[in-house]
Amino acid sequence: MDDGRSGRRLERPSVPPGGTLRGALGRYAARMSSQPTTSAEDIIDKPARIQLEVFLDEHRAALNGCLDGLTEEQARRSLVASRTTLLGLVKHVTFVEKVWFDEAVTCRSRAEIGIPATPDESFILDDDDTIATVQLAHREACTSSRRATSSLGLDDILPGNRRGPLPLRWVYLHMLRELAQHCGHADILREQLLNPAPSAEIL
Repeated sequence: MDDGRSGRRLERPSVPPGGTLRGALGRYAARMSSQPTTSAEDIIDKPARIQLEVFLDEHRAALNGCLDGLTEEQARRSLVASRTTLLGLVKHVTFVEKVWFDEAVTCRSRAEIGIPATPDESFILDDDDTIATVQLAHREACTSSRRATSSLGLDDILPGNRRGPLPLRWVYLHMLRELAQHCGHADILREQLLNPAPSAEIL
């Protein structure tokens, strides 16, 4: 089977103040003209491996870029009842990368990897977390994820997840679903920060 490994390193899209992640994804794809496969439209007839990795990397980059142009206070601001903040969201997807592409691949425990035991804990911000440090940690985790899967085929089994052994194809699809959901969360939170709805008039 042709896995279609692309071997590329993708830069993240920058989300301007007031802009959306969906718009950033489009600009991101357009900027990658030097690559043979640059956007969802360009990979329609490409092997499944290339298609999955392009979509994953676009969403990874969009989530990393959701912090661009924000102040530290905005990135930490709580707008919902849960622990979700934009800074915490990027920290959480860093955790997710390590769960699926370190724990699941290597069978190392979360304690050995140095990540929280549960997803909910991964949203917790430390005092020294900043936009720069969280973005860097996420980029490094994504690079490690690509490296961990570079020699694997889509049908190869990842043995270390708590669900049990899973094929890489399923893990890619699961990751794409989760990252797409979080891109939507980030888009809404960013809009609330930068374009808040006007207060309702008191009649």
